[in-house]
Order: sequence, then structure tokens, then C-alpha cells
Amino acid sequence: MPSADHRPADPAAPPQPLPVQRELFDIPDDVAYFNCASLAPLLRASVEAGAAAGARRARPWLTGGRDWFTEADERRALFAELAGVDPEGVALVPATSYGLAVAAANLTARPGQRVLVLAGDYPSNRYTWQRFAGRTGAEVVTVERRDGQRWGEAVVAALDERVAVVAVLATHWTDGGSVDLAAIGARAREAGAALVVDASQAVGAMPLDWRRIRPEYLVTVGYKWLLGPFALGYLHVAEPHRDGVPLEENWISRLGSEDFAALVDYQDRYQPGARRFDVGQRTHFETTPMAIAALRQLLDWEVPRIAATLGRLTGRIQDEVEAIGLRLTSSDRVPHMLGIDLPDQALGAVAGALADAGVYAGVRGSSLRVSPHLWTTDQDVERLVSALTKATNGRVAT
Repeated sequence: MPSADHRPADPAAPPQPLPVQRELFDIPDDVAYFNCASLAPLLRASVEAGAAAGARRARPWLTGGRDWFTEADERRALFAELAGVDPEGVALVPATSYGLAVAAANLTARPGQRVLVLAGDYPSNRYTWQRFAGRTGAEVVTVERRDGQRWGEAVVAALDERVAVVAVLATHWTDGGSVDLAAIGARAREAGAALVVDASQAVGAMPLDWRRIRPEYLVTVGYKWLLGPFALGYLHVAEPHRDGVPLEENWISRLGSEDFAALVDYQDRYQPGARRFDVGQRTHFETTPMAIAALRQLLDWEVPRIAATLGRLTGRIQDEVEAIGLRLTSSDRVPHMLGIDLPDQALGAVAGALADAGVYAGVRGSSLRVSPHLWTTDQDVERLVSALTKATNGRVAT
């Protein structure tokens, strides 16, 4: 685990951007990858850690029975350090849908109460709370924002005493629109509503003060901005909710499960903290070392420095695309993502031009979602802007 020596000497000093880290990834020179918000490339260190883990797994008799606990708890602790949360509140889950299901199973609402979600929400969040509403008699209310309104302002305006749950994204997944979680959290506590946050598009890319936001449940995947393998995600559960009911009853979450000889001495009590919410087979011998390698690298880089670097990159991209007549879908955006509003008549041309140039970005509706990382070079940005210029020439209203 990175030591305190990696932290800035002066906490008040602005974080310094990092140099390009492309050599740490296996990205060819002819690829410009702007789709971290969908699926991040693995670090070379993670690939090597996975290969070593696979070799060990192929010959289990040589390891004397691999430890089922140590690496999983190391992954838990590294994530907690990176996110700035209590490690005892972290559960190891496979997906946002799993973590959200834990939240929905342990929260309540009365008929006629409300669940607030964002317009254009991520589907897993929307579907989870639709089922919750069907079970409880609550109503799912979609929060729209008026022209010029910020997401936080729109949610706070809708968050009254009728709301039982406010389930929001840490940043809007389609275009990086900023969400003021601190303001939403404060208003939720005033109204007596539970706050559930999907931070899959934020943790690892931007610093967030969870002690100030204070969500009841926080969930994130590990394969986007955490640069890890698929199916290794995270759920943080606030302390008052840690005695809740897990989705499944697996042996490793029970107290004393380290003693294999005593597993048939069935135990009613759970492991401490939020471990009762861990998914079965959480150990993941083959891929846990890959996630650990990625989390260590992120800690070494430091999240504020990552955010400063990506903010500089996306700021340059914003300036250049606006100079060719395109506009962003959200002016109040996070440092690491932006959405470019594409004219309907240019959508097909943009997709073709990007493919021809070896540029990879995500189209979400009429928006081109651009999400770089530390592998992104000046040449990558030039290729993106050049492809957009070619595709939209004469198709942008001025």
C-alpha cells in the first residue's frame, strides 16, 4: 500500500497534474481511447498480477490451500483508503445492481411516499427503485432540470417530506453533468430521506467528501475509473445500516469462518462491519490481485492529481470543440468527462469519422461522451478534434 510519502507536503497547495502515463497501459499508438466511462483498459501491472494469479490457481496443490481472506480484505482496505470511507463499512459486490438491491432490500417506504431519481438515469438504478416502489407502494419521481438549472438544485427543490429515498448518481453518466451531493445529502437529512449514491462515474477520478455527504448506501463498479477487472465492485454501508439483511447467506460472511474445521458448527452471527453484504465467492483468486494492483496505482497517483490532470485535458477538448461550433450538453461538469451535443444530421458522420481515425468514445443519445485518462496524449486530442471537425463540417448551426 502506498505510504504517506506519496501525499502532497502542503495539503493546501493545489494538486499538480501528472505526466502522461501511457507506458503503463497496452494501448497502441494508432488508438485514441476516450471511453474510460464505459470500460477502462487494464494496467500492465494488473495484467501481470492476473497472469501470476492464474498460474497459481492452475496448481492449487502448490499453494497449500490459498488464503480465502487476506487479499479480499486488502482490496476492501485499499478501496476504503482511495474513496475516503471507513473500511468496516465496505462490502465486496459484483455490480451496481447488486449494491443497489442491498439498499432497496433494507430501506422502507410507505404507500404514497416518493423515490427521487434523475432524468436519464442509469438503467440499473431506475429498475431497482421501480421494483422497490411496486413492493412498498411508493412512487418513483423523475427529477428534470430546467434550462440553466444544475442537477443539485433540481433535486433539492424536489426533496420534501414526501420523499423516502433519493437515489442519485455522483455525476450524470451520460455526459459528466455535476451533481451537488453535499447539498442533496444535507437536504435529505432535513427531510428524513435516505440517500443512495451510485458513484461509478466518480470514485477514482475526482475527490469526494463522503463524511460530509453521508449517504446511507454508496455503490460503485471497479472496471471504469478504478481501472480494475470486471465483476469486482464495492458497496459502502453507513454504520446504522450494517446490521441489515444480506441478499444471500454465504458461509464466509459468518463469524469464525476462518476456521474451516468448525464450519459445521453453524453460526448465527456475522463477520463484523458490512461483510455480511459481501457477495458469495468474493475471494476471486484469479482477479482480486488485478484489482489490488490497480488500486495501489491509483493511490500512488493520488485522486486529486488525477482530477487535476483530467480537468486540464477535458478543458482543452472543450475549448477546441467549441471553437468548431459544437457545444457541451452540461456546462457544469466534472473534471474527467464531458458530453458533446451532436446535431442529428451529423450523428452518422461522426461515428464513421471517429472509427476511421481510430478514436473510441461513447455515444449516448445525441451526445458524444468523452472520457480520457492518464493514457491520453496531445496527439489523441488532436485526432478526436480533427475527426469531429471533418464529420460536422457544414452541419453545425452557428
